[in-house]
Amino acid sequence: MSVPIEALIAAALIVALAYAVFGLTGFGASIVAMPLLVTVFPLRFAVPMMLLFDFTAGLSIALGNLRRLQRAELLRLLPTMAIGMGLGFGALVSAPERVLLGVLGAFVLSYAAWNLLARVRTDTISPRWAWPAGAIGGVFSALFGTGGPIYAVYLTRRIADKSDLRATVGTVILCSAIVRLFMFTTGGLYAQDDLLLTAALLLPFALGGLWLGSHAHHRLPVHRVVQAVWGLLTLGGLGLLARSVAGA
Repeated sequence: MSVPIEALIAAALIVALAYAVFGLTGFGASIVAMPLLVTVFPLRFAVPMMLLFDFTAGLSIALGNLRRLQRAELLRLLPTMAIGMGLGFGALVSAPERVLLGVLGAFVLSYAAWNLLARVRTDTISPRWAWPAGAIGGVFSALFGTGGPIYAVYLTRRIADKSDLRATVGTVILCSAIVRLFMFTTGGLYAQDDLLLTAALLLPFALGGLWLGSHAHHRLPVHRVVQAVWGLLTLGGLGLLARSVAGA
């Protein structure tokens, strides 16, 4: 195996942290992991690897909480989400990595700042917002696996119960993972050397983080935990922008 042991150790810690956040909230694993993983692996290696973990984690949450799923919200998101994923996949396989890192950095930085500074709102929004949320989330799902927070922004304003919200977001991410798995397989991304072996070695850390986060779901102030994570990711987003500019 050509992946250095130091890279595997760093990736294991990153993946465990990311899926602890996923277990707490039902989303956010990739947006936590990607700014850190791309310092260890190339972007086009890290994205399909994280997809395998997203699929496993989404399946775990979805199957364990089917009775809490809000099916109407899922069906509203799916059509434009599929269109967005097609567009995002095209960009992932064709755009220069420097450009993609800059886009990822800007996205992470913007979302982290929004979470830290925005006033929490609980009023219900129109279901028509599912169309842009699905499309934009689909693009970022295929590009970086980071569409979950976008779906969650919409669903948070549609679903009041946090257990229903967690189940619905987790199922949306699972559906996204199934479509992306097909795209990435047919596009040859899983033919990369050591990708599947690296994913197999890191999977126990993803599952361990998911278990910890899920068991802490009812015990920790999730909002405060996520705020701390976004503060960390602000630094990650700035680092990605700096790498993109330096690469230019």
